[in-house]
Amino acid sequence: TVMPKLVNDPKNCTYIIEGVKITLKEGSAETASAPGSATKTRTNYFGNEASGDFNRDGIADIALILTHNPGGSGTFYYGVVALGSNVGCNGTNAVLLGDRIAPQSTTSQNGELIFNYADRKPNEPMTVKPSVGVSKYAKVNADKLIEVQKTASATPQNVIVANYVCNEGKSFRVEFSKDQVNLT
Repeated sequence: TVMPKLVNDPKNCTYIIEGVKITLKEGSAETASAPGSATKTRTNYFGNEASGDFNRDGIADIALILTHNPGGSGTFYYGVVALGSNVGCNGTNAVLLGDRIAPQSTTSQNGELIFNYADRKPNEPMTVKPSVGVSKYAKVNADKLIEVQKTASATPQNVIVANYVCNEGKSFRVEFSKDQVNLT
C-alpha cells in the first residue's frame, strides 16, 4: 500500500477571521466587504512560519501570519495555524495581533506559539512607526487557536524587561535585575 502524501499548504487553506471563513488560493483571497459592495476585503499570506505539531496529532502543522484588509485604511495582522492532515490543510481561527504592526518572528516553545512584533505605544497615532516589542502567545486546543495570557508574575520581582526593535526587523530583549542582565 502507498501511504497518502501529507499535504499542508498554508497558501491554499481555509481560515476563520472574525467568524468568517476565508479560503486562500495561492496565498490570497478577495471577497466583497458587504453584499453588493464594490469595496473588497483582501486577505494575504504574510509568512513568518513556524513548524511543529501544535495539535499533538502526530502530523506537522505550520503557524503563520496573515494580513487582512477589510477595505479601509487598516491592515490587520492575524496569527493562524495550518493544521496538517492526510486530506489537506485545515486552517484554524485567527488571533488578532494588531493593525499596521511590524511582524518580527514566529516561534514555538513547549507547544505554545509566540508571535513577536513591533507595535505603537498606547495613544500613538498610526502614522508613527511601530517601535515597541510585543509577544503574543497562543496554543492549539481542540483544533482552535486560543490566546494564552501571560501574567506579570511570570517575570520575577525586581526584574525589568526591555524589548528593543531595530531596523531591518531585528529585535532583542534584555532582562535587568540587581544580580544579572539576560540578553536574548
